[in-house]
Amino acid sequence: MSDVAFLLNGTPVRVEGVSPTRTLLDWLREERGLTGTKEGCNEGDCGACTVVVSDEAGARALNACILFLPQLQGKSIRTVEGFADEDGRLSPVQQAMTECHGSQCGFCTPGIVASLTAAAISGARDHDRTLAGNLCRCTGYAPIIRAAEASQDAPLPVWVSADRSKALPPLLNPPGAAWFAPRSADELAAWYLANPEARLIAGATDVGLWVTKGLKDLGPVAFISGVKDLQRVEETGDHFRIGAMVTITDLLAALSPHFASLGAMLSRYASVQVRNAATIGGNIGNGSPIGDSPPALIALGAKLHLRRGEERRSLALEEYFIEYGRQDRRPGEFIEWIEIPKQPDTLRVAKLSKRFDQDISAVLGAFNLTTEAGVIASARIAFGGMAGTPKRALATEEALIGQPMTAATLTRAQAALERDYTPLSDMRASAAYRMEAAKGMLARVFAEHQGVTTNLHEVQA
Repeated sequence: MSDVAFLLNGTPVRVEGVSPTRTLLDWLREERGLTGTKEGCNEGDCGACTVVVSDEAGARALNACILFLPQLQGKSIRTVEGFADEDGRLSPVQQAMTECHGSQCGFCTPGIVASLTAAAISGARDHDRTLAGNLCRCTGYAPIIRAAEASQDAPLPVWVSADRSKALPPLLNPPGAAWFAPRSADELAAWYLANPEARLIAGATDVGLWVTKGLKDLGPVAFISGVKDLQRVEETGDHFRIGAMVTITDLLAALSPHFASLGAMLSRYASVQVRNAATIGGNIGNGSPIGDSPPALIALGAKLHLRRGEERRSLALEEYFIEYGRQDRRPGEFIEWIEIPKQPDTLRVAKLSKRFDQDISAVLGAFNLTTEAGVIASARIAFGGMAGTPKRALATEEALIGQPMTAATLTRAQAALERDYTPLSDMRASAAYRMEAAKGMLARVFAEHQGVTTNLHEVQA
């Protein structure tokens, strides 16, 4: 147990004796009586618990149900009870929701207001994307969208600038604390080497469910999303260097101008709330066979840079994944940054899922092909959902390189996919369906190279 300090609806708060896995949602409702923030799914899917969290990087919508209190050290939190100004005047979003009849049963409304408020602060205008993580079972999105449009140009609430002017509580690592919150990669490296059994928590979008759904005891933990030197995307002469703590939101903004298809896929990664918390290092580090980013990064030739104390090493990203549940990472070692070579935008990514937004992939294919005079000069292909790990399609690449981009070449390459992968059947798709989907994705890539528009990134089951 130890203390956490932050601003809550503009008021400094210090919470004493905090368990490291106490969620913000539970604390708000049970300890503060702020019941406007609702518990729906309790796993970051429905958005009923959305709050606005601000720091020096700006304001973000986040799911309170999978936010642990120590992640909020030194930040500012606004719940629906704190959106009106001090004189009781409703915020522009709240007023518009009232006038446009945007609230139906009302259960999801506080989270919707929080999402639209965060979007107004950041200047986001794609309201469909903003609300993809807020489920309204009353099917009332039309008036909600009208409310969003009506409030988008209104002046921001007074508290937005007031919160920015207030000094946020300093980050603390008190002796005897039940967790560690490093502020630099050097601090993290030294501590993790001495505590290799500890759990590293970045955005908690995955680990949070271990607690809320699995009721798991995480043991000693370190909250690492505050490691500033791992939150940067740097561009050099020949590569992009991406810190492991870069959020999916920031990764989307940084790489979309260079790799459009990757950006289109990342815009379907979960929801705004999850993208604002989830990190690229976490998405790679947990080793999921259906993580969205690894296949695309493998196709781009990404390298992983790992650190253990003062020792550093690098390896091709595809080599990090050994088998299901097993990665090439030693005790006390963590992902420090990811390197992507600069290259022409030849990457094509297809995500197959039952819903367009906020759904886990059944199959995700990434294809990086170049041609010279109609002949395939290079090929890097990787899939997620086709094996126990994200895996490169080496036999398929061999069947393509040096061959003309013809129907016969496509047929041979599709057959090679069956040598590369033996997919499993589960609740998302059968093995046969996955294989046919992978072959279809490759066919679409061929069609696009021949000038046919296929909307590859919009594939749905």
